[in-house]
Amino acid sequence: MGKVAVAAGVICAATVVAATAYIVRRRVRYSSSRVKAMEIAKDFEEDCATSFSKLKHVADAMTVEMHAGLASEGGSKLKMLISYVDNLPTGDEKGLFYALDLGGTNFRVLRIQLGGRDGRIVNQEFVEVSIPPNLMVKNTDALFDYIATELAKFVAQEGPGFHLPPGRQRELGFTFSFPVMQTSISSGNLIKWTKGFSIDDTIGRDVVAELAKAMERKGVDMRVSALVNDTIGTLAGGRYFNKDVVIAVILGTGSNAAYVERAQAIPKWQGLLPKSGDMVINMEWGNFRSSHLPITEYDRAMDIESLNPGEQIFEKLISGMYLGEIVRRVLLRMAEEAAFFGATVPSKLKIPFILRTPDVSSMHHDTSVNLKVVGIKMKEILGISDTPLKTRKMVAQLCNDVATRGARLAAAAIYGVLKKMGRDTIQPGENQKIVIAMDGGLFEHYHEYSKCLETTLRELVGDHVSEYLFIEHANDGSGIGAALLAASHSQYLGMEES
Repeated sequence: MGKVAVAAGVICAATVVAATAYIVRRRVRYSSSRVKAMEIAKDFEEDCATSFSKLKHVADAMTVEMHAGLASEGGSKLKMLISYVDNLPTGDEKGLFYALDLGGTNFRVLRIQLGGRDGRIVNQEFVEVSIPPNLMVKNTDALFDYIATELAKFVAQEGPGFHLPPGRQRELGFTFSFPVMQTSISSGNLIKWTKGFSIDDTIGRDVVAELAKAMERKGVDMRVSALVNDTIGTLAGGRYFNKDVVIAVILGTGSNAAYVERAQAIPKWQGLLPKSGDMVINMEWGNFRSSHLPITEYDRAMDIESLNPGEQIFEKLISGMYLGEIVRRVLLRMAEEAAFFGATVPSKLKIPFILRTPDVSSMHHDTSVNLKVVGIKMKEILGISDTPLKTRKMVAQLCNDVATRGARLAAAAIYGVLKKMGRDTIQPGENQKIVIAMDGGLFEHYHEYSKCLETTLRELVGDHVSEYLFIEHANDGSGIGAALLAASHSQYLGMEES
Protein backbone atom coordinates (compact mmCIF):
# COMPACT_ATOMS: atom_id res chain seq x y z
CA MET A 1 0.00 0.00 0.00
CA GLY A 2 2.84 2.31 0.91
CA LYS A 3 4.59 1.54 -2.39
CA VAL A 4 1.41 2.36 -4.28
CA ALA A 5 1.11 5.67 -2.44
CA VAL A 6 4.73 6.51 -3.15
CA ALA A 7 4.30 5.60 -6.84
CA ALA A 8 1.18 7.71 -7.06
CA GLY A 9 2.99 10.58 -5.45
CA VAL A 10 5.86 10.28 -7.90
CA ILE A 11 3.45 10.20 -10.87
CA CYS A 12 1.58 13.22 -9.52
CA ALA A 13 4.77 15.15 -8.98
CA ALA A 14 5.99 14.27 -12.45
CA THR A 15 2.68 15.45 -13.89
CA VAL A 16 2.97 18.75 -12.04
CA VAL A 17 6.55 19.20 -13.24
CA ALA A 18 5.54 18.39 -16.82
CA ALA A 19 2.59 20.76 -16.69
CA THR A 20 4.74 23.48 -15.20
CA ALA A 21 7.37 22.95 -17.89
CA TYR A 22 4.67 23.13 -20.58
CA ILE A 23 3.32 26.38 -19.16
CA VAL A 24 6.83 27.80 -18.93
CA ARG A 25 7.55 26.78 -22.53
CA ARG A 26 4.29 28.37 -23.69
CA ARG A 27 5.11 31.55 -21.80
CA VAL A 28 8.60 31.60 -23.27
CA ARG A 29 7.18 31.05 -26.76
CA TYR A 30 4.51 33.72 -26.17
CA SER A 31 7.12 36.11 -24.82
CA SER A 32 9.42 35.37 -27.75
CA SER A 33 6.56 35.88 -30.23
CA ARG A 34 5.60 39.12 -28.54
CA VAL A 35 9.18 40.37 -28.77
CA LYS A 36 9.38 39.42 -32.45
CA ALA A 37 6.07 41.13 -33.20
CA MET A 38 7.26 44.26 -31.42
CA GLU A 39 10.47 44.19 -33.46
CA ILE A 40 8.51 44.03 -36.73
CA ALA A 41 6.25 46.88 -35.63
CA LYS A 42 9.20 48.96 -34.41
CA ASP A 43 11.12 48.46 -37.68
CA PHE A 44 8.07 49.56 -39.63
CA GLU A 45 7.61 52.63 -37.44
CA GLU A 46 11.25 53.63 -37.99
CA ASP A 47 11.02 53.06 -41.76
CA CYS A 48 7.89 55.26 -41.85
CA ALA A 49 9.52 58.08 -39.92
CA THR A 50 8.93 61.57 -41.29
CA SER A 51 11.35 63.84 -39.46
CA PHE A 52 11.14 67.59 -39.96
CA SER A 53 14.32 67.56 -42.07
CA LYS A 54 12.99 64.71 -44.25
CA LEU A 55 9.75 66.61 -44.87
CA LYS A 56 11.77 69.67 -45.90
CA HIS A 57 13.66 67.51 -48.40
CA VAL A 58 10.37 66.12 -49.76
CA ALA A 59 8.98 69.66 -50.16
CA ASP A 60 12.15 70.80 -51.97
CA ALA A 61 11.95 67.76 -54.27
CA MET A 62 8.31 68.58 -55.05
CA THR A 63 9.28 72.14 -56.01
CA VAL A 64 12.09 70.90 -58.28
CA GLU A 65 9.80 68.40 -60.01
CA MET A 66 7.16 71.09 -60.53
CA HIS A 67 9.71 73.24 -62.37
CA ALA A 68 10.74 70.26 -64.49
CA GLY A 69 7.15 69.32 -65.33
CA LEU A 70 6.35 72.89 -66.39
CA ALA A 71 9.48 73.10 -68.54
CA SER A 72 8.63 70.30 -70.98
CA GLU A 73 6.26 67.41 -71.60
CA GLY A 74 7.75 64.32 -70.01
CA GLY A 75 10.30 66.40 -68.13
CA SER A 76 9.12 65.01 -64.80
CA LYS A 77 7.00 62.26 -63.30
CA LEU A 78 4.75 65.18 -62.34
CA LYS A 79 2.70 65.76 -65.49
CA MET A 80 1.86 69.40 -64.58
CA LEU A 81 -0.97 69.42 -67.09
CA ILE A 82 -2.14 72.71 -68.58
CA SER A 83 -5.87 72.88 -67.87
CA TYR A 84 -6.69 75.83 -70.17
CA VAL A 85 -8.63 77.28 -67.24
CA ASP A 86 -7.46 80.88 -67.10
CA ASN A 87 -10.50 82.40 -65.44
CA LEU A 88 -11.66 81.09 -62.09
CA PRO A 89 -15.08 82.09 -60.74
CA THR A 90 -15.20 85.46 -59.00
CA GLY A 91 -18.63 85.36 -57.39
CA ASP A 92 -20.07 87.82 -59.90
CA GLU A 93 -21.42 85.10 -62.22
CA LYS A 94 -25.13 85.10 -62.96
CA GLY A 95 -27.42 82.73 -64.78
CA LEU A 96 -28.34 79.07 -65.17
CA PHE A 97 -25.54 76.53 -65.63
CA TYR A 98 -25.36 72.75 -65.82
CA ALA A 99 -22.75 70.16 -64.92
CA LEU A 100 -22.24 66.55 -65.96
CA ASP A 101 -20.05 64.46 -63.67
CA LEU A 102 -18.91 61.19 -65.28
CA GLY A 103 -16.38 59.28 -63.23
CA GLY A 104 -17.57 55.74 -62.63
CA THR A 105 -20.52 53.40 -62.88
CA ASN A 106 -22.87 56.29 -62.01
CA PHE A 107 -23.01 59.81 -63.39
CA ARG A 108 -24.64 62.98 -62.08
CA VAL A 109 -26.31 65.87 -63.84
CA LEU A 110 -26.69 69.09 -61.90
CA ARG A 111 -27.98 72.61 -62.44
CA ILE A 112 -27.40 75.77 -60.45
CA GLN A 113 -28.91 79.23 -60.63
CA LEU A 114 -26.30 81.88 -59.83
CA GLY A 115 -27.37 85.27 -58.50
CA GLY A 116 -24.15 87.24 -58.65
CA ARG A 117 -22.23 88.76 -55.76
CA ASP A 118 -25.28 89.13 -53.52
CA GLY A 119 -27.27 86.03 -54.45
CA ARG A 120 -24.46 83.50 -55.01
CA ILE A 121 -26.03 80.03 -55.50
CA VAL A 122 -29.75 80.81 -55.52
CA ASN A 123 -30.94 77.30 -56.36
CA GLN A 124 -29.52 73.89 -57.25
CA GLU A 125 -30.76 70.42 -58.19
CA PHE A 126 -29.12 67.18 -59.25
CA VAL A 127 -29.97 63.62 -60.18
CA GLU A 128 -27.72 60.54 -60.12
CA VAL A 129 -28.07 57.87 -62.81
CA SER A 130 -26.62 54.34 -62.99
CA ILE A 131 -24.97 53.28 -66.24
CA PRO A 132 -26.12 49.84 -67.47
CA PRO A 133 -23.07 47.50 -67.44
CA ASN A 134 -23.48 46.59 -71.12
CA LEU A 135 -23.04 50.24 -72.13
CA MET A 136 -19.66 50.37 -70.39
CA VAL A 137 -18.25 47.95 -72.96
CA LYS A 138 -20.43 48.60 -76.03
CA ASN A 139 -19.60 51.58 -78.27
CA THR A 140 -19.15 55.35 -78.04
CA ASP A 141 -22.50 56.34 -79.51
CA ALA A 142 -24.46 54.00 -77.24
CA LEU A 143 -22.82 55.37 -74.07
CA PHE A 144 -23.11 59.05 -74.94
CA ASP A 145 -26.64 58.65 -76.33
CA TYR A 146 -27.70 57.19 -73.00
CA ILE A 147 -26.10 60.09 -71.12
CA ALA A 148 -27.69 62.65 -73.47
CA THR A 149 -31.10 61.02 -73.07
CA GLU A 150 -30.90 61.31 -69.27
CA LEU A 151 -29.64 64.89 -69.59
CA ALA A 152 -32.65 65.69 -71.81
CA LYS A 153 -35.00 64.30 -69.16
CA PHE A 154 -33.33 66.44 -66.50
CA VAL A 155 -33.55 69.60 -68.62
CA ALA A 156 -37.24 68.91 -69.25
CA GLN A 157 -37.84 68.99 -65.48
CA GLU A 158 -36.38 72.49 -65.11
CA GLY A 159 -38.70 74.25 -62.69
CA PRO A 160 -39.65 77.90 -61.96
CA GLY A 161 -36.62 78.30 -59.66
CA PHE A 162 -34.35 78.29 -62.71
CA HIS A 163 -34.29 80.99 -65.37
CA LEU A 164 -32.51 81.02 -68.74
CA PRO A 165 -32.51 84.48 -70.37
CA PRO A 166 -34.34 84.55 -73.72
CA GLY A 167 -32.21 83.74 -76.75
CA ARG A 168 -29.43 82.08 -74.79
CA GLN A 169 -28.10 78.55 -75.02
CA ARG A 170 -27.70 76.42 -71.91
CA GLU A 171 -24.06 75.83 -70.92
CA LEU A 172 -22.47 72.87 -69.19
CA GLY A 173 -19.28 72.01 -67.30
CA PHE A 174 -18.17 68.43 -68.02
CA THR A 175 -16.25 66.62 -65.30
CA PHE A 176 -14.66 63.64 -67.01
CA SER A 177 -12.60 61.62 -64.53
CA PHE A 178 -10.64 59.51 -66.99
CA PRO A 179 -7.21 60.15 -68.54
CA VAL A 180 -7.49 62.71 -71.35
CA MET A 181 -5.06 64.81 -73.35
CA GLN A 182 -6.70 68.21 -73.07
CA THR A 183 -6.37 70.47 -76.13
CA SER A 184 -8.46 73.47 -75.03
CA ILE A 185 -10.82 74.52 -72.23
CA SER A 186 -13.59 72.58 -73.97
CA SER A 187 -11.87 69.69 -75.75
CA GLY A 188 -9.80 66.66 -74.84
CA ASN A 189 -8.97 63.29 -76.35
CA LEU A 190 -9.45 60.11 -74.33
CA ILE A 191 -6.15 58.36 -73.58
CA LYS A 192 -7.63 55.24 -71.98
CA TRP A 193 -10.67 54.05 -70.07
CA THR A 194 -10.45 52.93 -66.43
CA LYS A 195 -12.93 51.92 -63.68
CA GLY A 196 -14.51 49.07 -65.62
CA PHE A 197 -15.11 50.92 -68.90
CA SER A 198 -13.73 49.34 -72.08
CA ILE A 199 -14.96 50.98 -75.28
CA ASP A 200 -12.17 50.78 -77.84
CA ASP A 201 -13.65 53.12 -80.43
CA THR A 202 -13.60 56.06 -77.99
CA ILE A 203 -9.81 55.96 -77.55
CA GLY A 204 -8.19 59.01 -79.16
CA ARG A 205 -11.51 60.79 -79.71
CA ASP A 206 -12.54 64.16 -78.31
CA VAL A 207 -15.01 63.31 -75.53
CA VAL A 208 -16.60 66.76 -75.65
CA ALA A 209 -17.28 66.38 -79.37
CA GLU A 210 -18.82 62.96 -78.76
CA LEU A 211 -21.08 64.36 -76.04
CA ALA A 212 -22.05 67.30 -78.27
CA LYS A 213 -23.02 65.00 -81.14
CA ALA A 214 -25.11 62.84 -78.78
CA MET A 215 -26.88 65.92 -77.37
CA GLU A 216 -27.67 67.04 -80.90
CA ARG A 217 -29.10 63.61 -81.74
CA LYS A 218 -31.29 63.77 -78.64
CA GLY A 219 -32.43 67.34 -79.19
CA VAL A 220 -30.54 68.90 -76.28
CA ASP A 221 -29.49 72.47 -77.12
CA MET A 222 -26.52 72.85 -74.80
CA ARG A 223 -22.89 73.97 -75.17
CA VAL A 224 -20.01 72.38 -73.24
CA SER A 225 -18.10 75.40 -71.93
CA ALA A 226 -15.49 73.57 -69.84
CA LEU A 227 -13.93 70.11 -69.65
CA VAL A 228 -12.42 69.65 -66.17
CA ASN A 229 -11.43 67.14 -63.52
CA ASP A 230 -12.58 67.10 -59.91
CA THR A 231 -9.42 68.77 -58.55
CA ILE A 232 -9.79 71.81 -60.78
CA GLY A 233 -13.49 71.85 -59.94
CA THR A 234 -12.57 71.96 -56.26
CA LEU A 235 -10.26 74.92 -56.92
CA ALA A 236 -13.08 76.68 -58.79
CA GLY A 237 -15.60 76.01 -56.03
CA GLY A 238 -13.15 77.17 -53.39
CA ARG A 239 -12.31 80.38 -55.28
CA TYR A 240 -16.01 81.15 -55.85
CA PHE A 241 -16.61 81.39 -52.12
CA ASN A 242 -13.19 82.70 -51.12
CA LYS A 243 -11.01 84.85 -53.42
CA ASP A 244 -7.88 83.90 -51.45
CA VAL A 245 -7.97 80.20 -52.41
CA VAL A 246 -4.75 79.40 -54.31
CA ILE A 247 -4.44 75.61 -54.10
CA ALA A 248 -6.93 72.72 -54.21
CA VAL A 249 -6.07 69.28 -52.88
CA ILE A 250 -8.09 66.07 -53.18
CA LEU A 251 -7.45 63.47 -50.51
CA GLY A 252 -9.86 60.61 -51.04
CA THR A 253 -9.50 57.20 -52.64
CA GLY A 254 -6.77 58.85 -54.72
CA SER A 255 -5.01 62.18 -54.43
CA ASN A 256 -4.22 65.16 -56.63
CA ALA A 257 -3.62 68.90 -56.47
CA ALA A 258 -4.20 71.94 -58.67
CA TYR A 259 -3.02 75.52 -58.28
CA VAL A 260 -2.90 78.88 -60.02
CA GLU A 261 0.38 79.45 -61.89
CA ARG A 262 1.63 82.56 -63.69
CA ALA A 263 1.33 81.76 -67.39
CA GLN A 264 4.75 83.25 -68.15
CA ALA A 265 6.29 80.75 -65.70
CA ILE A 266 5.22 77.81 -67.92
CA PRO A 267 8.01 77.28 -70.49
CA LYS A 268 6.10 74.48 -72.26
CA TRP A 269 3.12 76.78 -72.89
CA GLN A 270 3.14 77.47 -76.65
CA GLY A 271 0.07 79.65 -77.11
CA LEU A 272 -0.63 83.31 -76.55
CA LEU A 273 -0.54 84.33 -72.92
CA PRO A 274 -4.08 84.50 -71.48
CA LYS A 275 -5.46 87.95 -70.68
CA SER A 276 -5.67 87.07 -67.00
CA GLY A 277 -1.97 86.21 -66.94
CA ASP A 278 -2.83 83.04 -65.01
CA MET A 279 -3.23 79.36 -65.83
CA VAL A 280 -4.55 76.60 -63.59
CA ILE A 281 -2.20 73.62 -63.49
CA ASN A 282 -3.45 70.09 -62.84
CA MET A 283 -0.39 68.62 -61.11
CA GLU A 284 -1.33 64.92 -61.11
CA TRP A 285 0.87 64.74 -58.02
CA GLY A 286 -0.02 61.13 -57.25
CA ASN A 287 2.84 60.18 -59.56
CA PHE A 288 5.44 62.25 -57.64
CA ARG A 289 8.47 60.33 -56.48
CA SER A 290 11.67 61.17 -54.66
CA SER A 291 14.51 59.33 -52.93
CA HIS A 292 13.47 61.20 -49.78
CA LEU A 293 10.08 59.45 -49.55
CA PRO A 294 10.01 56.94 -46.66
CA ILE A 295 9.10 53.84 -48.68
CA THR A 296 9.05 50.55 -46.76
CA GLU A 297 9.34 46.94 -47.94
CA TYR A 298 5.55 46.67 -47.53
CA ASP A 299 5.01 49.60 -49.89
CA ARG A 300 7.34 48.08 -52.47
CA ALA A 301 5.59 44.70 -52.30
CA MET A 302 2.16 46.32 -52.64
CA ASP A 303 3.35 48.38 -55.60
CA ILE A 304 4.77 45.34 -57.42
CA GLU A 305 1.46 43.50 -57.00
CA SER A 306 -0.69 46.50 -57.98
CA LEU A 307 -2.44 47.12 -61.30
CA ASN A 308 0.02 49.96 -62.06
CA PRO A 309 3.44 48.92 -60.71
CA GLY A 310 5.96 51.74 -60.62
CA GLU A 311 3.26 54.39 -61.03
CA GLN A 312 1.41 56.66 -58.57
CA ILE A 313 4.03 56.01 -55.89
CA PHE A 314 3.15 59.12 -53.87
CA GLU A 315 -0.56 58.36 -54.06
CA LYS A 316 0.12 54.87 -52.68
CA LEU A 317 1.72 56.45 -49.60
CA ILE A 318 -0.91 59.06 -48.76
CA SER A 319 -4.34 58.20 -50.18
CA GLY A 320 -7.36 56.32 -48.89
CA MET A 321 -7.11 53.48 -51.39
CA TYR A 322 -3.92 52.14 -49.82
CA LEU A 323 -3.60 52.99 -46.09
CA GLY A 324 -5.63 49.99 -44.94
CA GLU A 325 -3.73 47.63 -47.22
CA ILE A 326 -0.37 48.69 -45.75
CA VAL A 327 -1.66 48.01 -42.23
CA ARG A 328 -2.89 44.57 -43.37
CA ARG A 329 0.49 43.67 -44.85
CA VAL A 330 2.33 44.53 -41.63
CA LEU A 331 -0.18 42.54 -39.55
CA LEU A 332 0.23 39.58 -41.91
CA ARG A 333 4.01 39.65 -41.44
CA MET A 334 3.51 39.74 -37.66
CA ALA A 335 1.07 36.81 -37.87
CA GLU A 336 3.37 34.72 -40.08
CA GLU A 337 6.67 35.39 -38.36
CA ALA A 338 5.64 36.11 -34.77
CA ALA A 339 2.36 34.18 -34.31
CA PHE A 340 0.81 37.54 -33.44
CA PHE A 341 -2.72 36.14 -33.58
CA GLY A 342 -1.90 32.62 -32.40
CA ALA A 343 -0.39 29.51 -33.94
CA THR A 344 -2.55 29.76 -37.08
CA VAL A 345 -2.44 32.69 -39.47
CA PRO A 346 -6.01 34.03 -39.88
CA SER A 347 -7.12 33.17 -43.41
CA LYS A 348 -8.92 36.47 -43.99
CA LEU A 349 -5.73 38.38 -43.18
CA LYS A 350 -4.28 36.97 -46.41
CA ILE A 351 -6.92 38.69 -48.57
CA PRO A 352 -5.56 41.87 -50.24
CA PHE A 353 -7.45 45.08 -49.48
CA ILE A 354 -9.83 43.38 -47.03
CA LEU A 355 -8.86 46.04 -44.47
CA ARG A 356 -10.12 49.37 -45.77
CA THR A 357 -9.05 52.84 -44.73
CA PRO A 358 -12.43 53.62 -43.05
CA ASP A 359 -11.72 50.61 -40.80
CA VAL A 360 -8.24 51.95 -40.03
CA SER A 361 -9.80 55.32 -39.22
CA SER A 362 -12.32 53.73 -36.83
CA MET A 363 -9.56 51.86 -34.99
CA HIS A 364 -7.31 54.91 -34.89
CA HIS A 365 -10.12 57.01 -33.42
CA ASP A 366 -10.94 54.41 -30.74
CA THR A 367 -10.56 56.16 -27.38
CA SER A 368 -12.23 53.50 -25.21
CA VAL A 369 -10.19 52.14 -22.29
CA ASN A 370 -10.10 48.59 -23.67
CA LEU A 371 -10.02 49.62 -27.36
CA LYS A 372 -13.38 47.99 -27.96
CA VAL A 373 -13.68 49.21 -31.56
CA VAL A 374 -10.32 47.65 -32.46
CA GLY A 375 -11.52 44.32 -31.04
CA ILE A 376 -14.78 44.51 -32.98
CA LYS A 377 -13.01 45.33 -36.26
CA MET A 378 -10.54 42.48 -35.78
CA LYS A 379 -13.43 40.06 -35.30
CA GLU A 380 -15.80 41.39 -37.98
CA ILE A 381 -13.26 41.94 -40.76
CA LEU A 382 -10.47 39.46 -40.07
CA GLY A 383 -12.33 36.81 -38.06
CA ILE A 384 -9.95 37.20 -35.09
CA SER A 385 -11.78 36.84 -31.78
CA ASP A 386 -10.78 37.72 -28.21
CA THR A 387 -7.72 39.80 -29.01
CA PRO A 388 -5.80 40.80 -25.86
CA LEU A 389 -5.52 44.49 -25.00
CA LYS A 390 -1.77 44.47 -25.77
CA THR A 391 -2.54 43.19 -29.27
CA ARG A 392 -5.21 45.84 -29.79
CA LYS A 393 -2.79 48.56 -28.71
CA MET A 394 -0.23 47.42 -31.27
CA VAL A 395 -2.86 47.36 -34.02
CA ALA A 396 -3.98 50.89 -33.10
CA GLN A 397 -0.36 52.05 -33.15
CA LEU A 398 0.13 50.62 -36.65
CA CYS A 399 -2.92 52.57 -37.83
CA ASN A 400 -1.39 55.70 -36.30
CA ASP A 401 1.98 55.08 -37.98
CA VAL A 402 0.48 54.67 -41.47
CA ALA A 403 -1.90 57.64 -41.18
CA THR A 404 0.74 59.92 -39.67
CA ARG A 405 3.19 59.18 -42.46
CA GLY A 406 0.52 59.87 -45.10
CA ALA A 407 -0.69 63.09 -43.51
CA ARG A 408 2.80 64.49 -42.96
CA LEU A 409 3.88 63.69 -46.52
CA ALA A 410 0.72 65.34 -47.88
CA ALA A 411 1.56 68.43 -45.80
CA ALA A 412 5.13 68.45 -47.16
CA ALA A 413 3.78 68.28 -50.72
CA ILE A 414 1.49 71.27 -50.10
CA TYR A 415 4.43 73.15 -48.62
CA GLY A 416 6.40 72.37 -51.78
CA VAL A 417 3.62 73.88 -53.91
CA LEU A 418 3.56 76.99 -51.71
CA LYS A 419 7.32 77.33 -52.18
CA LYS A 420 6.96 77.10 -55.96
CA MET A 421 4.32 79.84 -55.84
CA GLY A 422 6.44 82.03 -53.58
CA ARG A 423 3.77 81.87 -50.91
CA ASP A 424 5.96 80.28 -48.23
CA THR A 425 6.85 83.78 -47.01
CA ILE A 426 4.79 86.89 -46.35
CA GLN A 427 5.97 90.10 -47.98
CA PRO A 428 4.90 93.54 -46.71
CA GLY A 429 1.91 94.89 -48.60
CA GLU A 430 0.99 91.51 -50.12
CA ASN A 431 -2.44 89.94 -50.04
CA GLN A 432 -1.67 88.10 -46.86
CA LYS A 433 -4.18 85.24 -46.72
CA ILE A 434 -3.28 81.81 -48.08
CA VAL A 435 -6.32 79.53 -48.37
CA ILE A 436 -6.12 75.87 -49.38
CA ALA A 437 -9.34 74.19 -50.53
CA MET A 438 -9.48 70.53 -49.54
CA ASP A 439 -11.91 67.81 -50.55
CA GLY A 440 -12.16 64.02 -50.48
CA GLY A 441 -13.46 61.42 -48.05
CA LEU A 442 -10.06 60.81 -46.44
CA PHE A 443 -9.67 64.47 -45.50
CA GLU A 444 -13.33 64.88 -44.54
CA HIS A 445 -13.82 61.76 -42.42
CA TYR A 446 -10.39 60.68 -41.10
CA HIS A 447 -10.08 63.42 -38.49
CA GLU A 448 -6.74 62.31 -37.02
CA TYR A 449 -5.29 62.37 -40.53
CA SER A 450 -6.58 65.83 -41.40
CA LYS A 451 -5.59 67.20 -37.98
CA CYS A 452 -2.06 65.83 -38.37
CA LEU A 453 -1.83 67.29 -41.89
CA GLU A 454 -2.74 70.78 -40.72
CA THR A 455 -0.44 70.65 -37.69
CA THR A 456 2.47 69.50 -39.85
CA LEU A 457 1.85 72.14 -42.52
CA ARG A 458 1.85 74.88 -39.89
CA GLU A 459 5.08 73.47 -38.48
CA LEU A 460 6.67 73.60 -41.95
CA VAL A 461 5.61 77.15 -42.89
CA GLY A 462 6.59 78.54 -39.47
CA ASP A 463 4.73 80.64 -36.94
CA HIS A 464 4.60 83.87 -38.96
CA VAL A 465 3.17 82.43 -42.19
CA SER A 466 0.92 80.11 -40.18
CA GLU A 467 -1.06 83.14 -38.99
CA TYR A 468 -2.15 83.77 -42.59
CA LEU A 469 -2.73 80.13 -43.56
CA PHE A 470 -6.25 78.69 -43.72
CA ILE A 471 -7.51 75.25 -44.75
CA GLU A 472 -11.13 75.01 -45.88
CA HIS A 473 -13.29 72.08 -46.88
CA ALA A 474 -14.62 72.73 -50.40
CA ASN A 475 -17.34 70.20 -51.14
CA ASP A 476 -18.46 68.82 -54.51
CA GLY A 477 -15.84 70.15 -56.90
CA SER A 478 -16.89 67.61 -59.50
CA GLY A 479 -20.46 68.96 -59.52
CA ILE A 480 -20.84 72.56 -58.41
CA GLY A 481 -17.23 73.35 -59.33
CA ALA A 482 -17.77 72.19 -62.91
CA ALA A 483 -20.94 74.27 -63.24
CA LEU A 484 -19.09 77.32 -61.90
CA LEU A 485 -16.32 76.81 -64.49
CA ALA A 486 -18.98 76.70 -67.19
CA ALA A 487 -20.09 80.09 -65.86
CA SER A 488 -16.59 81.60 -65.73
CA HIS A 489 -15.95 80.42 -69.32
CA SER A 490 -19.39 81.27 -70.65
CA GLN A 491 -19.78 82.50 -74.23
CA TYR A 492 -21.91 85.30 -72.77
CA LEU A 493 -19.26 86.77 -70.45
CA GLY A 494 -19.49 90.54 -70.30
CA MET A 495 -23.10 90.57 -71.45
CA GLU A 496 -25.73 91.68 -69.01
CA GLU A 497 -28.51 89.24 -68.19
CA SER A 498 -31.73 90.34 -69.88
